[in-house]
Amino acid sequence: MKIMRVGNQGSETPCAIDGHGVVRDISSLVEDISPDTIPGLKAKLDAADLGALPEINIDGKRIAPPMAQPRNIYCIGLNYSDHAAEAGMEPPSEPILFNKSSGTFCGPNDPILFSPKMTKLDWEVELGVVIGKSALNITKDQALDHILGYTLVNDVSERSWQLERGGQWAKGKGFPNFCPTGPWIVSGDELDDARSMPMWLDVNGGRMQSGNTGTMIFDVATIVSYLSEFMRLEPGDLICTGTPPGVGMGKTPPVYLKIGDRVALGIEGLGEQAQTVVAL
Repeated sequence: MKIMRVGNQGSETPCAIDGHGVVRDISSLVEDISPDTIPGLKAKLDAADLGALPEINIDGKRIAPPMAQPRNIYCIGLNYSDHAAEAGMEPPSEPILFNKSSGTFCGPNDPILFSPKMTKLDWEVELGVVIGKSALNITKDQALDHILGYTLVNDVSERSWQLERGGQWAKGKGFPNFCPTGPWIVSGDELDDARSMPMWLDVNGGRMQSGNTGTMIFDVATIVSYLSEFMRLEPGDLICTGTPPGVGMGKTPPVYLKIGDRVALGIEGLGEQAQTVVAL
């Protein structure tokens, strides 16, 4: 199952991509792809004849986030062994958890907003996990059954706010449009546990990040089970699982985004994104 949404903010159309790569309007089956509708969504789509649903030509249309705004966005820090080495830090013994404001959530190609108060704007290509049903105190063996699917995320970060304003990571992660997501969600049964997926990120056409989910310190099942020990994960919650090496902060000398820069990124099987940095 591959699902997405198309249209301007506030008027998005829920869609599914059929086995021939055709985008189909599924609004006759579900009002939207949202935390409220996600629990029963896969069963409805599995039972439907997608080929009988209206085709949508997405050329020239905005690719919206693949689901409505999640209630919660959780992030795992330093979760790639090669990224931890790049940062000169020991790999964590337990997942490092922080939150992004739900207001960061935006479409995969929406602009990255640059505030005049920013000085160290950075990028992070990440595997996103979308929760499909509530999870509390579940085991690692149960975790994959609670996942709707996987998506592509850019965990945009303002490093000066993250590291130089009292050490609270959330400060550097919570600005509007700091979580471009999509273009689609691929169901977990198609990608299993997303254990070996190549990923990359370019800035102005130059390769900055090149990695693979295989170097994650904590795999997806471990992360979902671990988080469920401390909080109830709800349908539609988004978990950003960390980034491989190549972030701007890790360059020598560091490289940061400026107005007009173009960021492109992708994960094999999860599509691609592209954003332009624009003045707020």
